Amino acid sequence: MTNESNGVSRRGLLKGAAVAAAATTIPACSSTGSKGGKVSTDFKASGKNINHSVVHWCFNLGDEHKLNKKHGPMTEKELMGHAKKMGVKSVEIIGPEHFKDLANNGLVCAIAPNGMPGAPFVKGCNNTKYHKEILTRTKEVIDACSEYKFPNVIAFNGYKYNDAEDPNSGEISLEEGAKNCVTALKELTRYAEKKNVTVCIEQLNTRDGTHPMKGHPGYQGDDMDYVAGIVKQVGSPNCKLLFDIYHVQIMNGDVIRRIHEYKDLIGHIHIAGNPGRSELDYNQEINYPAVMSALAEVGYKGYSAQEFIPTWDDKIDALRHAVALCDV
Repeated sequence: MTNESNGVSRRGLLKGAAVAAAATTIPACSSTGSKGGKVSTDFKASGKNINHSVVHWCFNLGDEHKLNKKHGPMTEKELMGHAKKMGVKSVEIIGPEHFKDLANNGLVCAIAPNGMPGAPFVKGCNNTKYHKEILTRTKEVIDACSEYKFPNVIAFNGYKYNDAEDPNSGEISLEEGAKNCVTALKELTRYAEKKNVTVCIEQLNTRDGTHPMKGHPGYQGDDMDYVAGIVKQVGSPNCKLLFDIYHVQIMNGDVIRRIHEYKDLIGHIHIAGNPGRSELDYNQEINYPAVMSALAEVGYKGYSAQEFIPTWDDKIDALRHAVALCDV
């Protein structure tokens, strides 16, 4: 259809609007290119509104993940060096044996693992069978965090099966799982309160079954409202949500609205591109500058950690790009 008075077609108007929209959404730190472009190696985050962190495990993957191109598996110390250079304040999900090195480098562990062996999100707080081990191990990590004045330790709902690793063992109901989580988290939180440490429970997605670290079919805490309800029942400022933007986007979406809704419950942030849990480039759907601006708007003062699985030839280029994109 054409407007006869000025000869402008609807197709022309739509094309012009699309070009204008694209021009306003391309990050200032990026050059043209399908991956979003490189950032200068001299880049250093301002940290004005965002306290940046990076998760170690995803930068420690090697040949079996076809990621060992320029950088192979990266040790904790190596990642600390890269983080410090680009103004990232924390390297996280590493154990207390690395806390001294972090402190010596002027870094923190923004959130520590819970000390459970293997995949720590499988045997969780929803199953009383594992409470004794979870409480013992997590309290030890809380002690170490307190010693170094590191802020958070992670917690998980766990898998929904009676025997966490056996889908044929029957299922724990959502109601029972929530009740069991509240019981375990209340005890952990009472202990953490005395140590000035916060316990953050994480929602995980159950939709992506393509990779053991991209999604977790069987995990009971896959709904943000459900996990937030558990945190509310614990009722302590030392029990918060680990709001993983990647997982929230997959399971619930509406990320910015949920940030506003749960602003008082959010204790920590994780970041990755979706789909794929890879870089924050043009192949993924989350508008991270807008999301990070929303966190700043609600007054979030915690840490925001890059937890994407690198696929670029240079994983440090990928990290630098992601931090720059989120440095609103």
